[in-house]
Amino acid sequence: MELTVANPVQTPQAQTTNHRAAKAAPARRILIAEDNESARQQLQQLLATDSQLQVDTVGNGTDALQKLKDASYSVIITDLRMPRLDGMELIKQVQQRGLPVTVIVTTGHGSIDEAVQAIRSGAYDFLTKPIDVDHLKLVLQRALHERALQDEVIQLRAQLQSRHSFNNIISKNPRMHAIFELIGNVADTSSTVLIEGETGTGKEQVARAIHQASTHRTGPLVAVNCAALPENLLESELFGHEKGAFTSAVGQRRGRFELANGGTIFLDEVGDVPAPMQAKLLRVLQERRFERVGGMDSVEVDVRVIAATNRSLQQMVKQGKFREDLYYRLNVVKIDLPPLRERPEDVPLLAAHFAEKYARTGEKAKQIAPEAMEMLLNHHWPGNIRQLENAIERATVTSRDQFIRVENLPPELAQPPAAKQPFHIDLERTLPEVLKDAIASIEQQYIRKALKKTRGNVGRCAKISGLSRRSMTTKIGEYKIDKDTFKET
Repeated sequence: MELTVANPVQTPQAQTTNHRAAKAAPARRILIAEDNESARQQLQQLLATDSQLQVDTVGNGTDALQKLKDASYSVIITDLRMPRLDGMELIKQVQQRGLPVTVIVTTGHGSIDEAVQAIRSGAYDFLTKPIDVDHLKLVLQRALHERALQDEVIQLRAQLQSRHSFNNIISKNPRMHAIFELIGNVADTSSTVLIEGETGTGKEQVARAIHQASTHRTGPLVAVNCAALPENLLESELFGHEKGAFTSAVGQRRGRFELANGGTIFLDEVGDVPAPMQAKLLRVLQERRFERVGGMDSVEVDVRVIAATNRSLQQMVKQGKFREDLYYRLNVVKIDLPPLRERPEDVPLLAAHFAEKYARTGEKAKQIAPEAMEMLLNHHWPGNIRQLENAIERATVTSRDQFIRVENLPPELAQPPAAKQPFHIDLERTLPEVLKDAIASIEQQYIRKALKKTRGNVGRCAKISGLSRRSMTTKIGEYKIDKDTFKET
């Protein structure tokens, strides 16, 4: 193999800089598969000048495949023509086995057609011999960057399937993990549950998780959107009606409570239930029985009630808009869902999940470019998870390649958030409680910003904040912040 330029000689200052960089970021592993020993050694020496690369070599495709199975490599640079197992077959084996490595092929000028075929088979790029060093460095830098993105997506997907997923709810936020634990505790009881949270925070998803986690409720989960039905239809929808109860009642109809017998009924937007219906709903919660509209016989049901609202029912009680006795019947076990803006660590997880969900049939999920992820992390998300899902669905449709970029995201994400109060004051809570939450929120924001600035370096983060390294480490652990997500890839 012939190289067009010689290796540059580094100054002592440059060597010191590279040494520090090597400490800051883990080495990326490169494998060279080349049967020509002289060319193999020359290429290894060239790449080894970068202290952030660990370069291994093999002389044939069979050894290369074994190395890829035994250890994790970011990139393999392979000749197409090798003994025992040629480069083309090596690419096919990498694809079939799903090995997480990016393949770059080298070939002579007379084998360009083979190189094109290699790319069609799954290779990332090809280099013609004699190799141009500047072009090699450019291709390798690009390949390592995209490999890092792919590895991040693989890691996120693994997290989705393990510790950050609970009955189809995805989160790595400590408050959400406390909710996961609460769901597990309440699942096998018959207790009524009240879920409060902003629009789009996933209240129905939590209701489904409670229902699915129950081992003894064999009936279905039946959902009713109380805000979508007028008062004259809501009663019939909930309790059913007898034939002739009203003009269009041509036969008996079972209501949602009957349909949910043995299972769960989910009353979404329960705060919009009209006052007359609130009294009837209270009776069902007290007695677990009701009469169909136009009927005289009582119908008894065994059903768990889960109610949800995007407003404070306690505040509505004080305003005289909601019955106090019904509120206490609903508020047996209460779950407060935090908005997405208070769960920034969940944005990458959810974005990766939705990219997978909306991937075209037969295609891999699109990766999110760093600039696009930065925009997602900086957005206020007034529409919460639902808004994020819509943004990723739109981006998946409009993306022309394998990456979701800034231009694929909705234009409103680029607009600065409207001015707002720095902290919500809730007079229903004591001042010490409010102060404790405010301090915790500010501390988390400060630490995240410092970690972002220092690319996950705890020592520098502690120095910026004026805390000891031990104190900073304790707080990072207390808030369950994953510092590795801030490191430069």
